[in-house]
Amino acid sequence: MAFLLKRAGYALALLAALGPAVQAAPAVHTVLIDGMRFIPQTVEVKAGDTVVWRNKDPFPHTATATQSGSGGPSSPAIAPGASWRFKAAKPGSYPYLCTLHSTMTATLVVK
Repeated sequence: MAFLLKRAGYALALLAALGPAVQAAPAVHTVLIDGMRFIPQTVEVKAGDTVVWRNKDPFPHTATATQSGSGGPSSPAIAPGASWRFKAAKPGSYPYLCTLHSTMTATLVVK
């Protein structure tokens, strides 16, 4: 019995040592800008994840939080065929739009 308890102790110590290594790495999520809209309309990510806006339209767009200073995205103009990356650091819900085409709206949710 003592032998089994000792082995269990070693197994728990090994799991504790590997714990940080088995945590999920931050993910990368893509929002397409195509046909004058953001796809998907709502993207949910975890804090620490990266969101990439990829512009497939033939003209520039932005991805800018409707409330400045909120911690949401604030891109420069994203040229046709280009992309822009944003690391989602602060949990919250961030409605955003294209400042060049204000009818284009979507929401980034950071959990």
